[in-house]
Amino acid sequence: MCEERLKYDNKFILAPMVRMGTLPMRLLCLDYGADIVYTEELIDWKLMRSFRRYNDVLKTVDFLDKSDGTVVFRTCAKEKDRVVLQMGTCDAGRALQVAKLVENDVAGIDINMGCPKEFSVKGGMGAALLTKPEKAKEILSTLVQNSKIPITCKIRVFDNEENTIKLVKDFVSTGISAIGVHGRTKYERPMHANRNSTIKKIAESINIPVISNGGSREILKYEDLEKFRKDTGSSSVMIARVAQANCSIFCKDGMKDLEDVIKAYLKYSIDYDNSPSNTKYCVQNMLKELQVTPRGKKFLECQTMEQICTIWEMGEYCRQKQLEFQSKGILGRREITPDMFNPKPKKMKMDEDEDVIKKQCAFVRASYQRDPDLPKSKLVIYCNENQLKPSYEIIHEDKLFRAILTLDNKRYSSTFWEKNKRNAEQGAAIVCLLSLGIIDLESLIKGGSILK
Repeated sequence: MCEERLKYDNKFILAPMVRMGTLPMRLLCLDYGADIVYTEELIDWKLMRSFRRYNDVLKTVDFLDKSDGTVVFRTCAKEKDRVVLQMGTCDAGRALQVAKLVENDVAGIDINMGCPKEFSVKGGMGAALLTKPEKAKEILSTLVQNSKIPITCKIRVFDNEENTIKLVKDFVSTGISAIGVHGRTKYERPMHANRNSTIKKIAESINIPVISNGGSREILKYEDLEKFRKDTGSSSVMIARVAQANCSIFCKDGMKDLEDVIKAYLKYSIDYDNSPSNTKYCVQNMLKELQVTPRGKKFLECQTMEQICTIWEMGEYCRQKQLEFQSKGILGRREITPDMFNPKPKKMKMDEDEDVIKKQCAFVRASYQRDPDLPKSKLVIYCNENQLKPSYEIIHEDKLFRAILTLDNKRYSSTFWEKNKRNAEQGAAIVCLLSLGIIDLESLIKGGSILK
């Protein structure tokens, strides 16, 4: 049984948001006044194939995909007692496996039973569980009886109120700590009115906290959060769409200027080494129609974190922070080899071979605007001028690649693992060009390549 730590009464909560609910956004929402923050939906099998590691540089707990080292879930002490991991699952056994993996690092676990997306429904997850109440109850009961943290679920309503209330009561009987209710059916979208009266009847029918959701159309300022809570008769309010645009909606003293919100978000993204693609996606959701402005268009062309941050005059801070992380030995996706997850790691011959010139150089495609500027293209020009011929040897392990470039009886390789052969060869070419003095360290750092 759970040791009740997290309370769901009179709380304003950040709802699960696809790709938005990563660590920087969650921390910023807490800063602005959110009481509880949910992660984006994380699928059970993806967490099951992850590896838990304490990141001593960032002071975070990272769950890394064993196949390529990407961050599946990252959290830190600042949110530990207020972060709820939302899980996508259709199997009680897998759900429990994940719960045991993460229960010491989160404040609660929520089972997604409301997502209407095709991916979830076809996999038997999300809203599909509403049509299989016995399976849903088995998942909830298994978690409640075997987890030490609160278990909740988030649902959507049916057209028929009585059927909705009956289902909710069935779920409550499993011992869950609270239930989130989105006031639309799985077929309805934001343009449809939220069924606040249905949520109110649910709240009057059960004895656990109800978290109301779906009111973004009605919420424009902080005071609207409390009004929505009263209109739905709920214990707490959960919001997503309005928080995507400006998460300072949680501020009691009024919403902050969007510029300040974006800068605060970027600082967290830098400080916690958030991926450039995820950072860009989140900022795009904040900018909305401002993406068509001259600055917005310039932002859309950005690919690296430093390029994004430069738009908001934070480029130098980003660069210095990345250099600091590298000097402390941070391990990113590119530096995590397949052997890292092997209990008895084998040493690769190329790593022992002192004849191979090795550097930690990442190939960042977005840093090269023209094909002639690509590392391999530059190397071809050099070789043609000097009547030399390069050759590449590929090492392939667990869906990752490294390359050894041989040129003029010398061998070069990046220590980074890449997702395809072409990038691996480009990385080796960078090491060669750097060693030959054809390109310099400063240009690589500026372009987003990671060096050490």
